[in-house]
Parts: sequence; C-alpha cells; structure tokens
Amino acid sequence: MTETVSDAGPPQGAKAPSGGSAAHAVASVGVGLVLDAEALYRELLRGVQQLLNATPARLVGVTSGGAWLAARLQKDLGLAGEPGVISSAMHRDDFAQRGLAAGGQTTLPFDVNGAEIILLDDVLYTGRTIRAVLNELFDYGRPASVRLAVLVDRGGRELPVQADFAAARVALPASQSLALARDDAGAFSFHVEGGL
Repeated sequence: MTETVSDAGPPQGAKAPSGGSAAHAVASVGVGLVLDAEALYRELLRGVQQLLNATPARLVGVTSGGAWLAARLQKDLGLAGEPGVISSAMHRDDFAQRGLAAGGQTTLPFDVNGAEIILLDDVLYTGRTIRAVLNELFDYGRPASVRLAVLVDRGGRELPVQADFAAARVALPASQSLALARDDAGAFSFHVEGGL
C-alpha cells in the first residue's frame, strides 16, 4: 500500500536544485520531470542536521507529507522523543471550500513556548499552507524561532515565505501538482500529476 499527498502548483520548466549533493536528484526527461525522493530525503537529512547543529530544535511536520518526513528524520537523527505534527486545516484561507480534512490533527508533544522549531514540509508552493501552520503553532504558544525545511521548493509564492533549507528547487506549471508518496517500508517517491 502506498500513501500519497500532493501540493498543486506558476513558473514553467525545470531549474537546478539549490545547494549540495542533491543536484543529481532532479532531471528532465523529455517534457516530464523526474524527482528521486530518496536522494532528496538524504539531502534534507544533511540540511536538517546542519540546522540542528546551529541550534538544537524540535522537529514539527506539516500533515501529512511533512509529518512523514519529521518521523523519519527523528529516527535517522537519533533524536529523543516524538516529533510534532501540525495541521493547517483550521487556519486555511480556503477552509470554507475545503472543510476539515480527515485525520492529521495537530499533536505537539512538547511546550511550544520558547522552543526552537524546525518546521518540515514536502513541497513549498504558494506559502499559504505555511502561513496557516504558523497561525496554528502560535495557538499553542510562542516559540523562540521557527525555521522551515522542505524537500522541494516549487516557486509560485503568493506570500512572503521562504525556506531556510530546500533539498531541491523546481518549477512546474500551475496545472500540475507534485505528490509525495510513502510505501509500506517507509520509502518516499514523487509523482508529477496533471496536464502541461
């Protein structure tokens, strides 16, 4: 069984990823885009380790792709305790249209007040989900800082939101979405969905 989450998404074409060794993780194939999600995860692991070395922090994943990443990073980095999971559902600006999604409720197993937090998501697009998540986070307290790390930054920002670390930067037409999937063994894969 494979679980999938997607983030719809306005620039065209593919760009090289930002930073480090994940440059090989993005390749253009004809008009399609191939993303090696496991290679991108390894780059994210490296980036989050650097963020943690700068300031010890708590991991919080945005449901559901970011929560999958946070859980795996917590284990791979040997961090004690459980990562936080945060939902954007209650603060979305399109709540009236989308309603409350099933599952994926906020669980923060630590005191948010004064905490250094690394917020994790699979795809950063318009910035609206991150805005909603920050509102949700501040409902629980006032963190000392919040840094954002993502697998893919696909551009198309509508709000002034920027990732502190992105394993790759790509551009997709607005008609396409990028879906992160996780198989039974916990391995990640990406699928590009929609038309050109």
